[in-house]
Amino acid sequence: MSDLDCGVRAVHVPEAVEVWQTILREASQAVVRDRLMSRVVNVLVTPHSDLAGAMACLLARKLHDDGIDRPTLAGLISDAYEDMPDIVAATAADLLAIRDRDPSCEDLLTPFLYFKGFQALQAHRVSHWLWTGGRIHLARHMQSRISETFAADFHPAARMGRGIMIDHGTSLVIGETSVVEDDVSMLQEVTLGGTGKAGGDRHPKVRRGVLIGAGAKILGNITVGEGAKVGAGSIVLDNVAPFTTVVGVPARPVARNAAMAALTMDQTWPHDHDRTG
Repeated sequence: MSDLDCGVRAVHVPEAVEVWQTILREASQAVVRDRLMSRVVNVLVTPHSDLAGAMACLLARKLHDDGIDRPTLAGLISDAYEDMPDIVAATAADLLAIRDRDPSCEDLLTPFLYFKGFQALQAHRVSHWLWTGGRIHLARHMQSRISETFAADFHPAARMGRGIMIDHGTSLVIGETSVVEDDVSMLQEVTLGGTGKAGGDRHPKVRRGVLIGAGAKILGNITVGEGAKVGAGSIVLDNVAPFTTVVGVPARPVARNAAMAALTMDQTWPHDHDRTG
């Protein structure tokens, strides 16, 4: 396979069309600004007719190994997209979320090409598709390659919504029975983990619009309510009420949020911890 031929099929997803057109425009502008970008763009962007094809090829380049070569892996990812186009729609929503919430990112091309938190999440979506289809060991192989490549460890069974921003992504751990709903934002070194060796439903449920700060650990089959905020470095062992900020070790409520914390990306909280809103 040449660098320009990934051999994947187009998957038309209406939600992704405008996103892909924007990436194409931004890629052209990047080449105009710096001619050394032409090779990157001509390999990873312009040969592809849609977001699905480009994403499949990019992930295959990142994750292939001696066990599964690049053409085979690209085809497998393309199969996932054909079977479940909602994965591609979620990818588009994730890109828009990053552009809207990350002050260091003003375009869609940058996270598509370079943000490993975003790329790890898209690869997880494929491993989850494999897991739910009963292809357990192949899903595990994908999980391992995601961890080795992006330093983020998603169990293939974990359920992730759309419009999710994972900033940086390093040392992220999301356990088997975790659920992360739409429009969540989380930073590096977040753990959604269990509390022991018991099986069953044992991991957190993170509801829509939650913001999880860097280094926060949320442990056990607990719920972080809609619009809540978990302060950086906190350890959360109990349910968090909707639209509530919790901080500390162990975490406790310190404020009420007026809006979806994930969308505002306001990572501050009152220094007076006796204030609960």
